[in-house]
Amino acid sequence: MISAHDLSPAELAALLHFHADAGVDWLLEDQSINRFAEFATSRPARSTARQEAPQGDRQGNDRPAGSAEPSRRPAAASGRAAPPTPAIQQNVAVPDEQVVAAARFAAESARSIEELKTAVEAFNGCNLKNSARSTVFAEGSPASGIMVIGSMPDADDDREGIPFAGKTGLLLERMLAAIGLERSGIVLGNVVPWRPPGNRQPTQAEMDICRPFIERQIALYEPKHLLLLGNFTARFFFGGSGTIHTMRGQWRDVAAAHLVLPALASLHPQELLNAPASKSLSWQDLLAFRARITQS
Repeated sequence: MISAHDLSPAELAALLHFHADAGVDWLLEDQSINRFAEFATSRPARSTARQEAPQGDRQGNDRPAGSAEPSRRPAAASGRAAPPTPAIQQNVAVPDEQVVAAARFAAESARSIEELKTAVEAFNGCNLKNSARSTVFAEGSPASGIMVIGSMPDADDDREGIPFAGKTGLLLERMLAAIGLERSGIVLGNVVPWRPPGNRQPTQAEMDICRPFIERQIALYEPKHLLLLGNFTARFFFGGSGTIHTMRGQWRDVAAAHLVLPALASLHPQELLNAPASKSLSWQDLLAFRARITQS
């Protein structure tokens, strides 16, 4: 076993992040339990149960041919109560089109951002919510008329409950500051409000379920310009199967409810962390975005 003292700070941080991504919320129980003493206490009872078991049950070769295997001895014979049989939950499958219709109804019924946030948090029709820790809703100020939309929450977003947390958030803040924008002065959001398990790509059904919510966010915030970050986000709004490198830097119109807005796609901060050489491309996109918003 590797002791924590043998790990460097970077290795220890990486290990903690691994456990957090796997869903481990804490490493210690509320009360300490002596597992060795617990095992030593239960050992005599298990030994007695084995001695009392019929010879045929222990060896498995004294039953007549073709006879059914005898039932297990009840756990009470060993001095321990048998655990209750867990109830089997019947999951009723709901057709995707009905869930999409329910999501659309919930989104269109919201008359304010606060109502929409409540509706998204209460919505249970998307299976992504079952494995996510948080519902990550958009945040920020619509005063600037700018909305930045990413793809989906990552592990940091899921833990913090806000979009663009952690390293990606810090990099995005520096990127925005380079063109004279502050995080608090714009709206930040994601296409999908729940982190997919293992950061996998959302399915088409999951995308269809989440679409009414993000489009309603855009309609209620009423931005004048959209900055779409990442391959997934660009495809979601622009359609097609192109990559972010073929779609970035091009202004296109995006329809959301009664609005038709100019949108520019660029690389996601996470992509820049993985491939720093692409920062020059992102900088070109940011300059084009600044030029457009200053003309308005």
